[in-house]
Amino acid sequence: MELDTNNHSVFLLGYPLILVVKHCKHVIDDVMSAYAKTAFERISESHHITLDE
Repeated sequence: MELDTNNHSVFLLGYPLILVVKHCKHVIDDVMSAYAKTAFERISESHHITLDE
């Protein structure tokens, strides 16, 4: 476990992202899922975020 540090603090933050759809049909197809995954990976590199599935 690696902790982030600041001038006077040490912290470890974790935020869950949960996507809930109202209908039972498939809303997120393979193309949309691949786009979202690449977007999350691109954002995570610049903001030091890890993506867990």
